Amino acid sequence: MSTANYRTLLRTPGAAAFFLPAAVGRVGLAMTGLGIVWLVHDRTGSYGAAGIAVGCFAVADALGGPQVARVVDLLGQRRVLPYVLAAHAVSVGLLLVGGPVLDLVAATLVGVTLPQLSALSAARWSALLRGARDEAALPKAFSLEALANALSYLAGPALVSTAGAAGRPELGTLLAAVLVVGGGLAFAVQRRTAPPVEGRDEHRTATRALLRPAFARQVVFTLALGVFFGAMQVSVTAYAVGRGTPDSAPLLYAVSNCTSLLAGWVYGLRTWRTPAGRQRALVAAGLAAACLPLTILDAPLLLSLALALTGFAVPPLLVLSSVLAESMVPRAALTQAFTWLNSASAAGSAGAAAVAGQAVDVAGAHGGFAVAAGATAGMAVLAAVSGREVAAQSEPAAAPER
Repeated sequence: MSTANYRTLLRTPGAAAFFLPAAVGRVGLAMTGLGIVWLVHDRTGSYGAAGIAVGCFAVADALGGPQVARVVDLLGQRRVLPYVLAAHAVSVGLLLVGGPVLDLVAATLVGVTLPQLSALSAARWSALLRGARDEAALPKAFSLEALANALSYLAGPALVSTAGAAGRPELGTLLAAVLVVGGGLAFAVQRRTAPPVEGRDEHRTATRALLRPAFARQVVFTLALGVFFGAMQVSVTAYAVGRGTPDSAPLLYAVSNCTSLLAGWVYGLRTWRTPAGRQRALVAAGLAAACLPLTILDAPLLLSLALALTGFAVPPLLVLSSVLAESMVPRAALTQAFTWLNSASAAGSAGAAAVAGQAVDVAGAHGGFAVAAGATAGMAVLAAVSGREVAAQSEPAAAPER
C-alpha cells in the first residue's frame, strides 16, 4: 500500500525547499502574458496592439523554452537558470520603458527568457524520487505540481487584473517579474536536489528520444489538450455574451476551475493500480463525452454541470501525461521533454483561440464548443492507441512481436 501523500512528499529532504519557491515563481509566470495585454493596451489604447505584443510573447515562449531547456539539460539548472533570470529581468525592464517598436521586441525577449519553472521542478521531483520504494510517489508529486499550476492561474490573473483595473498596469508586470525572478533564484540555489548533469554523449543520445514516435504522440496529445483549453475560453465567453449576461463568464470559469482543483487534489491522494496509459485513455474518453452536451445545451444550469464534468478530467490528464513522458525519456533530456509538453499545450491554446473565434462567428458559442469537442475526441483516440502500445511494451511475451 502506498504511504506517500502530499505531506510526506514535502517532508522528503530538500523537496519543500525547491517546490515552494517554484510555486511562487509560477504565480508570476501566470501573470506575465495578461500583464503584457494590460500594459500595452494602457499605453496604446489598442487591443490590437496588445494582442500582437502578447502573440509575440507566446510564440517566443513556445519556441524558445525548449531551446533553453536543452541547455539546462546539458549544463545543469544551477549554471543556466541565474543567467536566464537576469535576462528576463532586463527584458521586463525594456517592456516597462516601452515604445511602438520596443513593445514588440521586449515582449518577444520576455517570452524567450521566461524560465520554465514547472518543467524544472518536475525534473527535480523525478531525480529526487527515482528509485523510491513507493511507485506511487512520483505520480503524487506530479499531482502536487498540477495543483500548484492551477492555483497560480487562479491567483496570477486576478492580481494582474486588479492592478490594471486600478490604472497601474505596470505594477502588475513588475510584480510578475519580482515573483518570477525571486522565486527562480530561491529555486536555483537549492543545490541538493538539482538533477545530475549527464555527459555530452548521454545528452545527445537522450535527446534522440524526443524524436521517437512515442514521445511525438505525447506532444500531439498535449497540443490537442491546449486546443481544448483555448476553445473553451473563447466559447464560454461567447456563451455568456450571447445570452446578454457577460458578467456570468467568470462564474462559469470558476465552476470548471473549482472542480479541477478538487479533482487534482483527490486524484493525488489515491494510489491507482491501473496503468497510466489505460488511465489516460479512460479519462480522455470521459472528457470527450462530457464535451458533447456543450455543443447543444442552452440552459445555464445544465451547461454549468457539463463544464464541471470537464473540469474533473483536466488534472488527471496533465499528471498522466507527465508520468508517461517521464517513463519514456532518459533523464538527461527530461527538462526538454516537460518543456515541449508545456509548449505544445500553449501553442494549441493560442491557435484554438483563433479557430474557435471563427467557429463562434459562424455558429455561435455551440460552434466554439464543437471545436473543443473535436479536440477531445482526437485526444481520446490518440490516448487509446498510445495506451495499447504502452501496455504491449510492458508485456514480456509481446516483445518478440515488435
